Amino acid sequence: MKDGDECSSDENTNKGSPMKVFWYLPIIPRFKHLLSNVDDAKDLTWHADERNCDGMLHHSAYSSQWKNINHLYLDFGKEATNLRLGLAIDRMNPFGSLRNQHNLWFVLLVSYNLPPWLCMKQKYMMLSMIIFGPGQLRNDIDVYLNPLIGDLTNL
Repeated sequence: MKDGDECSSDENTNKGSPMKVFWYLPIIPRFKHLLSNVDDAKDLTWHADERNCDGMLHHSAYSSQWKNINHLYLDFGKEATNLRLGLAIDRMNPFGSLRNQHNLWFVLLVSYNLPPWLCMKQKYMMLSMIIFGPGQLRNDIDVYLNPLIGDLTNL
């Protein structure tokens, strides 16, 4: 910078719309904690050990898709401790005003290894990500899901 040049803070100020912000809550330590509890670890193998095959659809473990995954990925299906997860994304307007365009998005993971009476309990649903900002997520949601996909790949 030469003498006489002035740096104005106005030049560096972003005057556009606010950006989206996201918080990622790592899932690997939470799965380690879940598996370290003997009772929870036993519940995670319920689908292989204690499932009652009466022909009724009580849980996703009874579905034809579960059987298809076991058939397509034989090594995955043989191991009862492999985690089968559901991903849910939900949005809310934190300010309660339809005029306000800011949204709060939640990304949740649900373990389908657990019995039906536990898999949707608050204790076992994992909040993995919060995304806050103006507008909709649209097609750029994959950018926000990258850390989660990385952790799932490591698992």
